[in-house]
Amino acid sequence: MILGMDHLPTTEAAVTALRAIAEEYTREIEVTHDIGADQTSRRTAAGVGVVADPDGSLPHEAFVDFGGVPVVGVRLYPEDDALVTVEGVEFHDIPRDDVPDFVRSLFSGLAHVTAHRFPPGHRLVVPLPGDRTHKEWIPMIVLTPWLSGRVR
Repeated sequence: MILGMDHLPTTEAAVTALRAIAEEYTREIEVTHDIGADQTSRRTAAGVGVVADPDGSLPHEAFVDFGGVPVVGVRLYPEDDALVTVEGVEFHDIPRDDVPDFVRSLFSGLAHVTAHRFPPGHRLVVPLPGDRTHKEWIPMIVLTPWLSGRVR
């Protein structure tokens, strides 16, 4: 987190934490910001020229792409959650406060893939502090070399 912060109150705080992780793991990072109700993806019902929410707030969404392997993209939504994509595998509804630990787990090598005989398939498992994990099913056609190298 950012200098001992337990909670990331804004999208910008999460972006700052992800920039620090990119620097820690010497990864390139590219950040794109969408600000305003007429720009963010979940505000498609906003009228033409309407930039603020009904409560007067200005929604802020950010897209973060990390360079290197694994290919990781993070879409931070104004509603305190995120979509994290790892090698084409999408993790929906990740709490914004979990995103830095999630990305750190990927870059530090803690994430792994489990294989199942029945039903046949694979899952990407990303452990977080506090004995929590995020798991997502991987279609066989999406099993990239990085994912294949982490099968247990």
